[in-house]
Amino acid sequence: MYDNIKHACYEANMQLPQLDLVVYTFGNVSAVDRENGVFAIKPSGVPYEQLTVKDIVIVDFDAKVVEGKMRPSSDTKTHAFLYKHWETIGGICHTHSTYAVAWAQALMDIPNFGTTHADHLTADIPCASPMADHLIEGDYEYNTGQQILDCFAEKNLSPAEVEMILVGSHGPFAWGKDASKAVYNSKVLEEVAKMAYLTLQINPQAKRLKDALVKKHYDRKHGSNAYYGQGC
Repeated sequence: MYDNIKHACYEANMQLPQLDLVVYTFGNVSAVDRENGVFAIKPSGVPYEQLTVKDIVIVDFDAKVVEGKMRPSSDTKTHAFLYKHWETIGGICHTHSTYAVAWAQALMDIPNFGTTHADHLTADIPCASPMADHLIEGDYEYNTGQQILDCFAEKNLSPAEVEMILVGSHGPFAWGKDASKAVYNSKVLEEVAKMAYLTLQINPQAKRLKDALVKKHYDRKHGSNAYYGQGC
């Protein structure tokens, strides 16, 4: 019944070490099945080289296990929260990639410095404020989902347009129409984070990309008259 999302989840998770986005057992990807109200997610603490399709766990939007013998990722409640509140997303990826985590630990948004960034989004990549102590001591993973939602509300951002975030003091989350796109966005986030860091090393007074270039590069991929790629 859940073979499709199990395979999609497995294949997306196996991309993480291939793309140098994780070390050891860090990170997780999930894939949603909206029709059945469930999602597939990596089991907690299983090394990628040992992971199999059969190990993938199926849980509902309340983070309760529906199928699987292993414990799901410790971040499952965050995934469940986002799926429940953002009904358009089909996959979520969380990593501890080096440059994205460095910006999260610095508690800084990633400025839109160049066209690589603008090819994917027009806004700075947001960094959510650190979680309050009473929320950390409460339902931490669930509250991480709320932390992400609150950041988007405060900055008036749409998850359909900005498919990534830094959780302050923690690390990056990314999402997309499916699990594969969520992984793609995670890699984009890591590369943009690296480029922005190097930009500021070369010129600490570097300015954001001018609006005309932001619009041009975003619209040529995403606008109504987009012309990048081969089309349908």
